[in-house]
Amino acid sequence: MADKKMVEQITPMDVDFAQWYTDVVKKAELADYSGVKGCMIIRPYGYAIWENIQRELDARFKKTGHENVYMPMFIPESLLQKEKDHVAGFAPECAIVTIGGQNKLTERLIVRPTSETVFCEHFKNVIQSYRDLPKLYNQWVNVVRWEKTTRPFLRTSEFLWQEGHTMHETEEEARKETLQMLEVYKEFYLNCLAIPAVVGKKTDKEKFAGAVETYTIEPMMQNGVALQGGTSHYFGDGFAKAFDITFTGRDNKIYYPHQTSWGVSTRMIGAIIMTHGDDSGLILPPAIAPIQVVIIPVAQHKEGVLEKANELADRLRAKGIRVKLDDSDQSAGWKYSQYEMKGVPVRLEVGPRDIENNSCVLVSRVSREKNFVALDALEAEVEKMLAFVHDELVERANKNLAQKTNTAASYEEFLDVAENKPGFIKAMWCGDSACEEKLKEATGGVKSRCIPFEEEHISDTCACCGKPAKHMVIWGRQY
Repeated sequence: MADKKMVEQITPMDVDFAQWYTDVVKKAELADYSGVKGCMIIRPYGYAIWENIQRELDARFKKTGHENVYMPMFIPESLLQKEKDHVAGFAPECAIVTIGGQNKLTERLIVRPTSETVFCEHFKNVIQSYRDLPKLYNQWVNVVRWEKTTRPFLRTSEFLWQEGHTMHETEEEARKETLQMLEVYKEFYLNCLAIPAVVGKKTDKEKFAGAVETYTIEPMMQNGVALQGGTSHYFGDGFAKAFDITFTGRDNKIYYPHQTSWGVSTRMIGAIIMTHGDDSGLILPPAIAPIQVVIIPVAQHKEGVLEKANELADRLRAKGIRVKLDDSDQSAGWKYSQYEMKGVPVRLEVGPRDIENNSCVLVSRVSREKNFVALDALEAEVEKMLAFVHDELVERANKNLAQKTNTAASYEEFLDVAENKPGFIKAMWCGDSACEEKLKEATGGVKSRCIPFEEEHISDTCACCGKPAKHMVIWGRQY
């Protein structure tokens, strides 16, 4: 009964997707609610996922020449005011400090919602010549945006992220950086998170406050809702002019540098849950799973079982595989349910009969099929199964993306698809933001996700107004 009840605690996905998500976050011990509304406690298992994400991404950033720095979390209000579009975009979400200790502050301090302005203040001091460029910086920090409605990992008032901020000698260099980092995100999502995604350019209405261009990665969740998975922005020299950042060029003339920023956050953990999970709980991609293999000793009270289990654990660890040996006094069935719920990619079972046969049982989280493997080939078989789990997750996500992407050539068709078919809509657009707003209002929240790099020709006219179309846009609801 205990094993059955454990799985029953998770609301089925097709009954209530939102409740299913919350159940998984809580039951898999990823996060808990805190005493501060809109803020979450990231529990050790959830934080271990974030650490693995950090490690993988940070290696990619360093490989592309970026250095980590740390900027203050407080931004003087006057600093934020320097770029008018930027401050207008963030003003509704700002948390503001007015008292320090016992004294009222002479200037209010903003708790960073993002750090473009403090980076600019610093860049002004350290950039004088073309020899000082490029500046390729990144920081791993927390930010605060006072959200009205919150959900763990997806939208919280405080969240963890990385934010890259770079300065370049030329527009060409900065644009190249913007697209390069988007490609880093796309590759990471696919090869580490097993999440395929649509990538493209945001419309002017949806771009980042203060940016010339914003590029985005948009994965689709199992229920057809989009999640903005990460963004990369080209700023031109707008911030440089606002902050009077200049450098002496190779021709001895004075120029403004060109700027970028790019970021992803703990929201990625929400993407993992909703892209891969099932009614038994999490399914974690092996690359970021805190435990890649859990070893369950069967009849562990019998002679030699625990010794063999420990020996197998040591062999796998020697190959760099993250292993947990659960020798607690819970029943084997309870352990199976527990680690299924926590999304561990591979389970290894070993008992007296297996030892006699010089074998063990491997079970993948995605197929749940039992595979009897010889202990002599254990390492190779485990690595093969981890690769299988990753590939299967990518295939499932690709299938979901394809099945839940529809086209609409006219306004009526757009409304029909938006109402009756969850997922992305491919439709043509004239380029007018008024049409974006009209479609959003008419559908109760379907927005432009991006103009994909690979556009298709659905029709000659805008799906909203019927005027000549400029682009094909991916539309959808979002978290």
